[in-house]
Amino acid sequence: MRILIIGSGGREHALAWVLRQESEAAEIYSLTSNAGIRSLTHPVSLPDERPETIAAFAAEKGIELAVIGPEQPLVAGLGDRLIERGIPVFGPSAAAARLEGSKVFAKDFMARHSIPTAASSTVATAAAAREVIASGHFSYPVVIKAEGLAAGKGVIIAANRAEADIAIDDLMVTRRLGDAGQRLVIEEFLEGRELSYLVFSDGERYLPMPVAQDHKRAYDGDEGPNTGGMGAYSTDGLLEPVLEREIASRIVEPTLAGARAEGFPFRGVLYCGLMLTPAGPKLLEYNVRFGDPETQAILRRLDSSFSQLALAVATGDLSSVSPRWSTDASICIVLASGGYPGDYQTGKKISGIEDAESIPGSVVFHAGTKQAPDGSIVTAGGRVLGVTARAASLATAVDHAYEAVERISFEGMRYRRDIGR
Repeated sequence: MRILIIGSGGREHALAWVLRQESEAAEIYSLTSNAGIRSLTHPVSLPDERPETIAAFAAEKGIELAVIGPEQPLVAGLGDRLIERGIPVFGPSAAAARLEGSKVFAKDFMARHSIPTAASSTVATAAAAREVIASGHFSYPVVIKAEGLAAGKGVIIAANRAEADIAIDDLMVTRRLGDAGQRLVIEEFLEGRELSYLVFSDGERYLPMPVAQDHKRAYDGDEGPNTGGMGAYSTDGLLEPVLEREIASRIVEPTLAGARAEGFPFRGVLYCGLMLTPAGPKLLEYNVRFGDPETQAILRRLDSSFSQLALAVATGDLSSVSPRWSTDASICIVLASGGYPGDYQTGKKISGIEDAESIPGSVVFHAGTKQAPDGSIVTAGGRVLGVTARAASLATAVDHAYEAVERISFEGMRYRRDIGR
């Protein structure tokens, strides 16, 4: 099969890895400088990465399946351009991708379809945001979200008025995140256990994945700023069957039915970011693709063909596949550049990856790396590597992953020491 992978992070390296594990003969193409992905695929350089350019390349190569990892190309309509050329796409249309591309659209969609979520207000100016904060309608801490895509950095939890004012200035006045901050969603802070619930959907049917627990805060003990994700683990027993049925009936099924009713049947991965509150599960946000680093942990537990599963999603035929998931536990620990999620330096030489992968059950996924002219692997992003391990128990997986972490080094390397613990 000829496969095109779009994206350049740890999630996409995990996708390339699982596809390569099932077939050495597959022709897998990528558009990336990520050293790990390039080692498993045929890297391609295009004059630009506009949807039309990528779709033309895919048609010329006879691509039989396009796997789109990140949200930006989906929101930009890459899936639509590929489908127009008859290429099956693992990923939703631009219309469906609005569930992630606009937090305002998503909150309005939740309201239309009675999906439980936090109370919120939408504002279009800094003055209006300050007025909502000053009104006392929301108690502290209060959640302030940029409307648009922000690579996991558009959510601020403000503990007081001063922090809220700083967040409003950052997002709407200085435009730290550019156009993503044109509108803000201000919402109540929900307390409980956070959980990522992901399903494959072909537009009509859906299949749940093993549950994963993400860790968004930068520092141990869930302290510090939000990040794109500092680690994740997946193990059986994270979700009680009764609660899972409630999530399916109150959140997943109304979402997919609502998408069909509004004319954009959802094909791809629907990610429901949940808070398990005393009042029941509530939806924090949608993503319209695999999470990162949840993907690394989840795909380590897949014991059947991912290409067949992805093609079934893309062609609306999930009834034809029965994915097998291991009862083993898995974990992913993110190794980040010093300073992340703020300013950080790149170009730092990485050592010890091969040594780390000698630990039983361990695989290292590249998130922000590239190959230097001398052949060495160097840092090229805030999140640099995802060190994963799979074992019969979560405790063993955690031990193996941290043993692997200790064998890797680069200047400024930082990671959380409490993932899965």
